[in-house]
Amino acid sequence: MRTVDPAKHAAKRRAIVDAAAGCFAEKGLERTTTADICRAAGISSGSLFHYFPNKRAVFTAIFEEDARDTAERLAAAAEAGDPWTALLDVALALAAEVAHPAIARLVLEAAAQAARDDEFAELIRNNERALADGLAVLIERAVAAGLIDPGVPPHTAAGWVAALADALITRAAFDPDVDTAAELVILRTILIRFLRPVSAVSPPDGA
Repeated sequence: MRTVDPAKHAAKRRAIVDAAAGCFAEKGLERTTTADICRAAGISSGSLFHYFPNKRAVFTAIFEEDARDTAERLAAAAEAGDPWTALLDVALALAAEVAHPAIARLVLEAAAQAARDDEFAELIRNNERALADGLAVLIERAVAAGLIDPGVPPHTAAGWVAALADALITRAAFDPDVDTAAELVILRTILIRFLRPVSAVSPPDGA
């Protein structure tokens, strides 16, 4: 019996998922075929079905992988010496990702599928809860360090941080000319004014 190398298996599986994400972003789940995925990944149908039973499983895996990536990012941010900078970096990185037109379309497709599939909807809800919890940890640390307004409820604020980042999704999905860099500058300004203590964002007297 041939021994399976876990690292190689995981890498190949991830490569299939990444290739399929482009297909789903372009054509949606229903119109994408397993043949499309195989062509994009450069594999045979037999190889595809070795890793996934069907295309819906591949679609689901995209968001499972995304949850793992986000968890790793949040865990690293929680260990950072400056929780405020870590929070800003995470929020802006998430916004930059969803502002990519292909990713934005993929997220909108996920929302459509969640409306039809209770199990998939639960996965998306769990992902959103995990993101909010991770952001809340960063906010709590920043409050403790005096870097965020202590009157801001961490979990409520975390939900708004995520919502502000997600606000770029529909704009990016439907407006290919959206200026992501400019939008991120505005988002950063909004977060600073929303979360920082008044003394940290108010101009000095006479300014």
